[in-house]
Amino acid sequence: MTRIALCQIPVDEEPAVNLRRAREALERAAADGAELAIFPEATLTRYGKRITDLAEPLDGPFVTGLAEAARAHRMAVIAGVFEPGEQPGGPGGGRVHNTAVALGPSGEIAAAYRKIHLFDSFGARESELVAPGDTPAVVELAGLRVGLVTCYDVRFPELGRALVDRGAEVLAVIAAWGSGPMKEEHWATLVRARAIENTVWVAAVGQAPNPASRDGFGVGRSMLVDPMGVVRADLGPAPGVLTSVLDPQITIDTRNALPCLEHRRLGAGGS
Repeated sequence: MTRIALCQIPVDEEPAVNLRRAREALERAAADGAELAIFPEATLTRYGKRITDLAEPLDGPFVTGLAEAARAHRMAVIAGVFEPGEQPGGPGGGRVHNTAVALGPSGEIAAAYRKIHLFDSFGARESELVAPGDTPAVVELAGLRVGLVTCYDVRFPELGRALVDRGAEVLAVIAAWGSGPMKEEHWATLVRARAIENTVWVAAVGQAPNPASRDGFGVGRSMLVDPMGVVRADLGPAPGVLTSVLDPQITIDTRNALPCLEHRRLGAGGS
């Protein structure tokens, strides 16, 4: 069994504020015996045009500070950051990468997943500021093989299936989910769908609403969902840190009763 902390924090524009909040959340998670703490997408800085100015390399002060806290608490950590991508004079106009960074309990960078599917929907144009990645990522953390998924990615079932085919035992979905008509309903449904269709755990963590911002990013609703689609934890809209247990025996029992991964006729075992 693995104890996973869902760290639903509000995200400010200033990285130093967010690093302080992340450190405080890790202290709470450590006090509850968590082995893996998951933070939202864009934990470095809130979405906006300044992300191209505030993006940092993975050896910059934000990830370095997070790594120090991970090492101090002997805890694995997943968090969303923006890292510099294209050169300002290049064809993409200096876009950044929307990156999920995974840190081991010694503070080492275990993986960095660059978001593949960019949110050019509901009037938003993430691709104007962010360059897409192209490689799915599965990383071993806290004794689990974790597939990394970022926000809009959750709408694409083929990514979840590719991660499970690569051995993922849990999908870590980090998000700055936007508010709007049916949006929260979509979030809750999609997170459960990815768990049910893959008979896999899903740990989904979103930003808490930030009262100081009117951009609509952050509806909360961080959840831990088991392979049968049962919501084991749901933080609702308020900021919070909640530690829950992921029991791999539930995956075994679910797949024995519902071996749908073995019954695939199209693309079975593909990537």
